[in-house]
Amino acid sequence: MKRNLCLLVAACCGFASLSLAQPGLPEKEKEKKGFFFGGPKNEVRKVVKDFDKDGDGRLNTVERKAAREFLAQQGGGKGKGPGGFGPGGPGGFGPGMMFAKPLLEAIDKEKTGKINAKQAEAAIAGFFATADKEKKNALDEAQLSEAIAGVMPPPPNFGGLGPPKKGGFGGGFNPGAMVAPAIMKKADANKDGKVSLKELQEAAAVQFKESDKNKDGTLDEAELAEAASKVIGAGGPIRFPFGPGGGFPGREKSEPGKPGPRVSPSEAKSYPDAGFYDAGVLRTVFIDFENKDWEPELAAFYKTDVEVPATITVDGRKYENVGVHFRGMSSFFGVQAGSKRSLNLSMDFVDGKQRLHGYKTINLLNSHDDPTYLHTVLYSHIARQHLPAPKANFVKVVINGESWGVYVNAQQFNKEFTKESFQSAKGARWKVQGSPGGQGGLGYLGDDLAAYKRIYSIKSKDDDKDWKALAELCKTLDKTPLDKLEDALKPIFDIDGALWFLAIDVALINGDGYWTRASDYTIYRDPKGVFHIVPHDMNEAFGPAMGPGMGFGGKGKGPKEGGGGSPVALDPLVGLEDSRKPLRSRLLAVPSLRKKYLSFVAQIAERDLDWKNLGPVVKQYRDLIDREIELDTRKLSSLEAFRRLTGDEAPRAEEGRGRSLSLRQFADARREFLLNHPEVKAARQ
Repeated sequence: MKRNLCLLVAACCGFASLSLAQPGLPEKEKEKKGFFFGGPKNEVRKVVKDFDKDGDGRLNTVERKAAREFLAQQGGGKGKGPGGFGPGGPGGFGPGMMFAKPLLEAIDKEKTGKINAKQAEAAIAGFFATADKEKKNALDEAQLSEAIAGVMPPPPNFGGLGPPKKGGFGGGFNPGAMVAPAIMKKADANKDGKVSLKELQEAAAVQFKESDKNKDGTLDEAELAEAASKVIGAGGPIRFPFGPGGGFPGREKSEPGKPGPRVSPSEAKSYPDAGFYDAGVLRTVFIDFENKDWEPELAAFYKTDVEVPATITVDGRKYENVGVHFRGMSSFFGVQAGSKRSLNLSMDFVDGKQRLHGYKTINLLNSHDDPTYLHTVLYSHIARQHLPAPKANFVKVVINGESWGVYVNAQQFNKEFTKESFQSAKGARWKVQGSPGGQGGLGYLGDDLAAYKRIYSIKSKDDDKDWKALAELCKTLDKTPLDKLEDALKPIFDIDGALWFLAIDVALINGDGYWTRASDYTIYRDPKGVFHIVPHDMNEAFGPAMGPGMGFGGKGKGPKEGGGGSPVALDPLVGLEDSRKPLRSRLLAVPSLRKKYLSFVAQIAERDLDWKNLGPVVKQYRDLIDREIELDTRKLSSLEAFRRLTGDEAPRAEEGRGRSLSLRQFADARREFLLNHPEVKAARQ
């Protein structure tokens, strides 16, 4: 059962690349078996080919209906459960589907491809005996949570595990806080707040019977996936595994979404001559689906290759047959049905030449866990002062005539981006998926290209010459003697761009950044063979250092007070001993590059974080979207929080901790900390 719960936790988390350690299994074998979620192993499920009866490469209404029915039978459910989890999870991506196979392998000692009720009962008994340390024959939620955290194998480089420390900070990652409520709700028959071994086994027996569709007394992989998904779905919306009770301090609970105001295209102002990412305009994007049940349909096809067609109207012009799907991970799983979820629009779904203001892919983000709405647009604004980075602004979205409020419009990393930023649509592009411990830090993994293909997702033509070049870059970066590293990299790597990337990543405390997870960024190899590092996934910035294994102030220490008290005291030289992140540990070990990096940090602190410069940008965006946020009935945080956290007034010293930091409070405190850091001060001289 230890193994069962470990896998259950990993599937439920929404975090990519949690290592599902298998006792006695070497690391290379884990990788071969796909034991790391979040990289190329976590790609979309291929569905179109099996249901495309007319052979046009997409699914029509009838074909989509058949595909949905099939996915529901496979444990997909209807996507109507709390937090996006129906009985079997949202469509073809129920949480149980992510780990049913390794779970089966762990329990099925006889390798029959199935598990029986006796095996399940024995696994539960073994776990209970370990968890019941006080031998009271009962476990409360805290004990259950602690036991799960205790048996969850720590992912590489993810810090310690276990419950948060007093106050909700530090203490590492607590997966038990996410899964224990679901198990308690399912198994606590007498509602005394505890579960006995008998209750656990009886609940498991009921679930086993329900999931045994063919009544053969066993569960195969598909049935096991459905059983696990139902257990997870019983616990309600997903609870984040950091902070008191499994949540970020200061995080609001969003209210269920309600129908918004009706809006017609004739009421929307058009901006035909303004750029699609113009910061000064708020366009309205109308999305019209042929079916009223578009939301459960999108949920059903989450993480599959099925696009749901819609008509898009922007600036008075209609675009037919645009493909739409839900996107994101925590921004999907952490949001209940009926509330705002992130969307992806494929303008070229049917017509390969169709573009919206020159762009074929549109990303509309729901500002999940960002009550300011501004993290992505501000990060983009600052980053673009120093290196090529995706553009971002705001749009208003209307679906089937009903307003769904303000979305962040973030530029896609594709040929259009490279043509704008690097003057070429050619070259190779990779995305490094979100993965704490996913090994995406450009470390050298040997000459076998398969090792890199398991971690880095190529978004351009899959050519081995580009993969060989990537492996060579990793080898050069990771293995070249430090006194020769700069000269070795110059012909193949944009060093200054990488240093700016690292400086912005840390200065703005990107919680999904390279410094903490070595992931959530993109790589471009231009036609001349030079590699460039490009920011990606910029919404979890402008907050405290709360990454894996971090305490309240992170690892940073203030130059005078010794750190610890400030929520933004992340040392700009964090992670220099971490060999898994050679962009930091190797580049910054070269004295000249370290000095240049620190000078970049100083420039960001001195200019970009100065409220005299940043404040007017915040005000411009706030004034642009304030009224629409007030009217938004499906927003994920409150109007009060938006106005308070984007306000111009500097809050009192005792106000604002954790995620409740205002943008001004973050900017002022982070700027002061960085400019007073001894090595940053030295680099400015």
